[in-house]
Amino acid sequence: MVDVARRARVSLKTVSRVVNGEAGVTDTTAERVRATIEALSFRRHEGAAHLRRGSTTTSLGVVLMDVANPFYSALTRAVEEVAFRHGFLVFAGSSDEDVARERQLALALCARRVDGLLVVPAGSDQSYLRPEVNAGTPVVFVDRPGVGLTADAVLVDNAGGARAAVEHLALHGHRRIAFLGDNPAIYTARERLRGYEQGVAALGRPSDGHLVEMGPHSPQSAYTALLRFRSERHPPTALVTGNNRITLLVLRALATMRKWRPALVGFDDLELADLLRPALTVVEQDASALGRTAAELLFSRLAGDRRPIQRVVLPTRLVPRGSGEVRP
Repeated sequence: MVDVARRARVSLKTVSRVVNGEAGVTDTTAERVRATIEALSFRRHEGAAHLRRGSTTTSLGVVLMDVANPFYSALTRAVEEVAFRHGFLVFAGSSDEDVARERQLALALCARRVDGLLVVPAGSDQSYLRPEVNAGTPVVFVDRPGVGLTADAVLVDNAGGARAAVEHLALHGHRRIAFLGDNPAIYTARERLRGYEQGVAALGRPSDGHLVEMGPHSPQSAYTALLRFRSERHPPTALVTGNNRITLLVLRALATMRKWRPALVGFDDLELADLLRPALTVVEQDASALGRTAAELLFSRLAGDRRPIQRVVLPTRLVPRGSGEVRP
């Protein structure tokens, strides 16, 4: 409001009257103030004031990939728990990896005056949120960093997790290790591929492109990739999968194959993974910690935290259960 008042050459009280639709301002002055508001992309924001008053009517917006995915369900629940303690509601939507839908959801939430926004980026340009940030709406990127906009981000050590998966398989005697990853346009998929390649290089072997298949994947494409791996002159004895959905596709495909059962480490845990035979070894990332950390960072910004932009990277954990401990 200070910037609006300075540019429009009026007092703060005059700006306040125009914003709140109060009387006492001439039509000419009101029009000049409104034009200045439009030029500066000013939008009234009361998040910090609500926090100070302890209001229970404020809200957060969350844009996810797919709320039906157990990983994002756990993340959203953790955000809700933090928001509940602050008296906030949470509104969430799924972008389904669609760039246009991400933008539409994020701007729709901002138009409904959410006080802060958590975004799992689908596209490679989040600069469309700059007017919202400049107007006072804090944004925290989750799971993937934003592009084209400087804002806080809470990520996972994806490369380190994939590298640990390869190292674990190598400790059990495997040297030909394949990787079935997601769409390389996705930040997490690229990072996990990078970690896999680092792990293979540490074995003294160059990365073999014949043992890598990136997505996106369907049941048929996953099955075809496994058939190709199996048909290699020296088939891989172990496999790393890039996320929980790909792991499920691989488990279903392997159930139909005979005479080839590679050791398997999946990135992301699965419900009932410990009941499989053999039980599934995974690289576990804590979705709840990811959501909780991001939400707490967002609330600190709403409360007036003016520290430099934060980039928080959470560790992963390898959970051995049996499928990754099979020897060649």
